[in-house]
Amino acid sequence: MVAYLNQKPDSHRSATIFVVLLGVVSLFADMTYESARSITGPFLALLGASATVVGVTAGLGELLGYSLRFVSGRIADRTGRYWVVTIFGYCLNLLAVPALALAGNWQLAILLMFLERIGKAMRNPPRDAMLSFASERMGRGWGFALHEAMDQTGATLGPLIVAVVMYFHNDHRLSFAILLIPALVSLGVLMAARALYPHPRNLESKTPQLDTHGYARPFWLYLAATACIAAGFADYPLIAYHFWKVCTIPPEWIPILYSIAMGVDGLAALAFGRLYDRVGMSVLIVAAAIAVPFAPLVFFGGFGAGLAGAVLWGIGMGSQESVMKAAVASMSPVNLRGTAFGTFNMSFGIFWFLGSTLMGALYDYSIMVLVIFSVVIQLTSLPLLYIVTRRVTLQCNNTMKGDGTGGDMGNAS
Repeated sequence: MVAYLNQKPDSHRSATIFVVLLGVVSLFADMTYESARSITGPFLALLGASATVVGVTAGLGELLGYSLRFVSGRIADRTGRYWVVTIFGYCLNLLAVPALALAGNWQLAILLMFLERIGKAMRNPPRDAMLSFASERMGRGWGFALHEAMDQTGATLGPLIVAVVMYFHNDHRLSFAILLIPALVSLGVLMAARALYPHPRNLESKTPQLDTHGYARPFWLYLAATACIAAGFADYPLIAYHFWKVCTIPPEWIPILYSIAMGVDGLAALAFGRLYDRVGMSVLIVAAAIAVPFAPLVFFGGFGAGLAGAVLWGIGMGSQESVMKAAVASMSPVNLRGTAFGTFNMSFGIFWFLGSTLMGALYDYSIMVLVIFSVVIQLTSLPLLYIVTRRVTLQCNNTMKGDGTGGDMGNAS
């Protein structure tokens, strides 16, 4: 099998196998760290942390987890060592999670949560670049959507494991310790993928024809639109903190709601991925609009509204992790792919941090103001995404008229 893959690195079959292998890696990785994220809010509260601390921690963790991606993406592009950076990041990302079982205070727990986010920051841009090389043959939207669906399968199953532990033992530390098992499985499959595909860049059959010396012009406006989405999208630890504090959701149901959201995430990613390849970036407008009402539902309602809010939150996450990334790949040349993902993620993370920090503080001040902020800032992204879609379509059409090909940008029109 190794010989076959090395002889035909550009085949559709090889590209599909590669995407699936990385999907399995992400499945068990998400089973590890997303399970932990489903209970870190209540865990920090039990250790004595306030809502402001939880909000700042979630936001700063996302800031580290996104801003450092620019560095790792740049390193991967310049050195070509996509696998080295990816493997190092996965090790740090996954092994920090079971170590939470040993945390004796909220300060140490926060440090481990930061290390987990830093590890994710290191491995995501080179991994996403490798996925973009392979998914070019499958369709950008579908390739990233398939990976996200497998990713979210783990994110769905993992919290259910935690929910069972919490139901029978009500023990956060035991829940974290059990997560060492999927962490080791993920790392094992990752090493196997590295052995089978030492040069994943060869999987891309063509280089984008548009703006090959830099980013497409709509790229920067696209960053502004996604920054608005990031700023208004509350992280789940703050949502879980609210559920736990006001007792609208039983403790054992908090990770279950997160599991449901992750399942919706995966299904939404598949649907939006197919639509992206067929109708283009306009699907992002629909996905962003659907997710807007999650805030009033989770922060104002009871169990039913909380469930509905979790579903909408999952839809938003599904678009962020699939078609938003596909759009980045479509608007960037192959030689800057890792840097493009790093730039996108850095922008997203900075505004996620600012939004999460503000919403954490607003929670202690006024939940009503928190919800208003979340809704308004997300709605601001819609006209920006519309402008980006129009400009991408126009630019692509002009290019096709000029040379008969739109390159990768044609997939985003």
